[in-house]
Amino acid sequence: MLRTLLAPRLVALHLLVIGVLVSFTFLGRWQLGVFEASGGPRRAPDPAPVAVTELTQVGQHIGGTAISRRVTATGTYDAANQLLVADRVADVAAPGGRAARGSGFWLLTPLRLTDGTVVSVVRGWVPTVADPATAVPEGTVTVMGRLRPAEQTDDVVRSGNLPRGQVATVSTAELINVWPEARVRDGFLVATAQQPPSRVTPVAVSAPTEGGGFNWRNLAYALQWWIFALFAVYMWFHFVRDALRGQRERKSEEPQPAGPAAQVEA
Repeated sequence: MLRTLLAPRLVALHLLVIGVLVSFTFLGRWQLGVFEASGGPRRAPDPAPVAVTELTQVGQHIGGTAISRRVTATGTYDAANQLLVADRVADVAAPGGRAARGSGFWLLTPLRLTDGTVVSVVRGWVPTVADPATAVPEGTVTVMGRLRPAEQTDDVVRSGNLPRGQVATVSTAELINVWPEARVRDGFLVATAQQPPSRVTPVAVSAPTEGGGFNWRNLAYALQWWIFALFAVYMWFHFVRDALRGQRERKSEEPQPAGPAAQVEA
C-alpha cells in the first residue's frame, strides 16, 4: 500500500491537494475578513466647522449627527471654575477612572459665550496638578474642536473620593450643580486648536463615524472557497481509494506459485 501511495502519480496528487487546501483556506479567510470589516464603523462625512451654538442648547441633549462635528466657540474662560477630570489619558476614547488611575488630568474649563451661556471645554491634558499648562488664558479666545456628548456619571469605575476641584466625568448634569450660576450647554468641546495658541497637550478626538452594513456576499464567498476545499479532499480520497483498490485487484489476478502437493502429483 505504501508503494502505491508513494507512486509518482499519487505524490503529484497529494501535493496538488495540499496546495489547493492552503490556497482555498487562505482565500476563504480573506473573504471572511472582508465580511467582518464591512460591519465595522466607517468614517462619516466631516462637514466644515460651525458655531457651537448651532448644535448645542441649554437643557437639551445634542443630536446624534452633532457628535464629533467640528465646531468653533468664541468667548472668555472662567478660570475660577476650572476643573480637573482625574485619571485620564490624552485620548477622549480611552477609558478613565480606575482603568487609568494616576495617568493624568483633562483640563475642563467653562467658556462663557457672548450670549451668557457656557460651553464646557476640554482644553487639553496635563500629567500633574502642578503642571504650568493648567493656567487659564485671559481675554477673548476662539476655540476650534469637536463636539462630544456628555458623559454619564457611571461611565467610569471611580478610584475613590476626589479632592475639591476634580471630577471623574464630564457630565452636564453634574456640572450644572458644580457651576450653579451658569447656563451650561449640553455636551462638551474637545479643543484641537485655539487662538491665541495654547501650549497644553491636546486630547485626541476622532472624526465622525457611521456604522457599516455587513456585506453578506463576502461571507458566501468564504463559505464557497471552503466548500471547494472540502470537495478537493473528497476527490483526493476517491482517487486514492480507487488506486489502492486497483492495486489489490491486480495483485489478486496474478498467478499463484504451485504448492508442494502439485509438485508431487507431477
